[in-house]
Amino acid sequence: MTTTLMPKAAQIGGTIQTFQWQWQDQSFAIAYETLGSGTPVLLLPAFSTVSTRGEMQGIAEHLAPHFQVVSMDWLGFGQSDRPSLDYQPALYRQLLQDFVRAHFQQPIAVVAAGHAAGYAMQAAQQPNLVSKLALVAPTWKRPLCAMGAPILVRDGVRELVRSPGLGQFLYGLNTTPGSLRFMYRRHVFVNQARLTPDFIEAKHPITQQPGARFTPAAFVTGTLDPIADRDEFLTVGRSLTMPTLVVIGEQSPPQSKAEMEALATLPNIQSVRLSGTLGMHEEEASEVAALVLPFLWA
Repeated sequence: MTTTLMPKAAQIGGTIQTFQWQWQDQSFAIAYETLGSGTPVLLLPAFSTVSTRGEMQGIAEHLAPHFQVVSMDWLGFGQSDRPSLDYQPALYRQLLQDFVRAHFQQPIAVVAAGHAAGYAMQAAQQPNLVSKLALVAPTWKRPLCAMGAPILVRDGVRELVRSPGLGQFLYGLNTTPGSLRFMYRRHVFVNQARLTPDFIEAKHPITQQPGARFTPAAFVTGTLDPIADRDEFLTVGRSLTMPTLVVIGEQSPPQSKAEMEALATLPNIQSVRLSGTLGMHEEEASEVAALVLPFLWA
């Protein structure tokens, strides 16, 4: 596993590098970016059709004067490779563990959003990987699962979108600027004024990269859900022995908010509430950072 400089545009204002990650006898380039100096903190963006480390820019800028901030693009998202793999939770669990072990000499503080929070919680069960956890609007269940769609239906949708020709066409219909704006309005941002044409125009190219449809197809259909059900979610939460902060978005979708609330009831979990929903790590970055900073300092 090697790290090299990467000639791509910075997204959080730092130095971009790639981590050559080995998975099932194949090598994949994982993009990550470093900003600031001092004790390292790892930022993990939420999984979504438009997932990139760039959505963590606001938090990174607030933390960088005090910490060395490292933010990673998950495989299949952002500037990392987007191969046509059978994406499963085991892949992302191993990627996160390997990345932390390769880049940090001591347990690392992690700030994770959305589905990334579930993977960070599972990584924290491993010895000597994680020192602190800040989970921003943590989720584990995707829309088709929350809607109660049977597994056969979800698998069928995933394979349809993965298919050549028709799959690319259907994916294109669901990633038009209008579709992206609808997604943000529905459960990502609270302030609709933020969804300007320029904002959506900047997000749209993320969805149009070669191989871009494979991971969203797995994500939306629940294939990448890191945890099977609430019982497992709370079992993992109870197992955490390091300081853990949950930031609850008050305007989150009811089912997602219920999971956040359930996690926050555990005696070993600290919790705070902010106005916001599933994209609050980006939309309310300064407010989130203001809560995370003292938690990381403590």
